[in-house]
Amino acid sequence: MADKSQALVLDGLARAAAAPSGLPLLGSKAAAGLFAANAAGKEAARHSKNEELIRVLLNETKGKSTQEICVLTEKGLGLLLEQANPRRVLEAFVSALEISQQQMTQLLESARANQEHLLALKAGAEKVLQQLQRPQVLTPPSVERNGKLEGDGAAALVAYLTRRHDKGALDDCPLPELFRHLRSHLAGLTTGQFHDLLARLVENGTIYLHPWTGPLYELPEPACALLVGHEVAYYASLRKTLSPDT
Repeated sequence: MADKSQALVLDGLARAAAAPSGLPLLGSKAAAGLFAANAAGKEAARHSKNEELIRVLLNETKGKSTQEICVLTEKGLGLLLEQANPRRVLEAFVSALEISQQQMTQLLESARANQEHLLALKAGAEKVLQQLQRPQVLTPPSVERNGKLEGDGAAALVAYLTRRHDKGALDDCPLPELFRHLRSHLAGLTTGQFHDLLARLVENGTIYLHPWTGPLYELPEPACALLVGHEVAYYASLRKTLSPDT
């Protein structure tokens, strides 16, 4: 081989020695290779393959093109150590180490960002669960009577569910909807008092509570939901048709 071609072969073998996991046979704008994708580089690549100085490790398909990923053979390593300038080989190793270090730094930064994202999600989920599991103590709301509702709003709750039933509503009533209705009449009603009211009406057989079946992160207005055992209650319905006092 001519000196120039020999130099191209040795350069390619040096790059192969510094990349034991393999490199594309021919380089591109997107990725470095053992040889340049010009005429001289292709000739050096062909010679290296024919002489078994390198071997194809695998064929990698990207879109419509296929790349040969090649590694150095024992024969190629022997030729490199025999004929190449040791400085050239060392420079190839140093360059490969710098690239690997940059890639490792990027991976670590990506992993750190993902960890921070997961911690934020965990903190958000814990806040929701704490809200759902918070013990609620019923204290009668200090509100003015409006002439229609009395006590803690039980009659209003049953009346609202009855009206929904009588109007032919096929779905169970979401708790946020029920809570807003009660708050429109009992402005001082708190979420805790609302939850205790629901629990009492379930216990005395007046209403059913039905669970939320979707992912917790999709739960609308989670503060209105009620943790019952291992389920998150989110809907209410009458256990039987009642005729509440008006």
